[in-house]
Amino acid sequence: MSKLILQETPEIKLVGQAADTNEAFIAINELKPQLIFLDIMMRDETGFDLLQRFNNYPFDIIFTTAYNEFAIKAFKYNAIDYLLKPVDRDELRMAVTRAKERVNNRHHASPEQMEIFFQSVNGQQAIQNKIAVPTSEGFEIIELDDILYCQSSSSYTYFHLHNKRKLISSYPLKQYDDILSERNFFRAHKSFLINLSHVKLYRKGEGGTIVMSDGEEIEVSRRNKEALIKIFKP
Repeated sequence: MSKLILQETPEIKLVGQAADTNEAFIAINELKPQLIFLDIMMRDETGFDLLQRFNNYPFDIIFTTAYNEFAIKAFKYNAIDYLLKPVDRDELRMAVTRAKERVNNRHHASPEQMEIFFQSVNGQQAIQNKIAVPTSEGFEIIELDDILYCQSSSSYTYFHLHNKRKLISSYPLKQYDDILSERNFFRAHKSFLINLSHVKLYRKGEGGTIVMSDGEEIEVSRRNKEALIKIFKP
């Protein structure tokens, strides 16, 4: 992993490595890194066990994991960066770019955010009807019902909210499609993920057009037309 990091992200200076949680805890406190790559399965305990030894998190974290589906959802809902093994080079570079942005803006995870994350991973708390969205000022916790639709913009995602507010996330639309499609959201088009609760009407056409509760008209792709009609068909 260290070789891949140095190859793909040469701007990163590797200051230390650790094989178990005790070594890692000592190294982090002594070296004070800005970013740590943390494997979930370590020699003696897990990466979660290591992080729970800290009272605050003055560093950014990218997990590396082959972990189960529920933990992956916990990562996504709480806006915690992770890389699946075997690590994809493009995903590594994107994760590092996001981490650099957070480090530069000093937007580290809060103890409260991490506590909710730990509870979710440990199965003590089900995924709630909220999602953490990283913003230019840190993180904002959004009620799913407040989201009208999500719009792709290159590798970013715009959240359009019920009060006409917009939030921009540094994560791509696919990330949100993976988790929100199970929570009453539908991928109407490659650029739009809509909240079905905010659909006002559907107009026929080649793919058709959806009118949302804010009046926005969203094109439906031809390939997704049938699935959408099936959802609303009596």
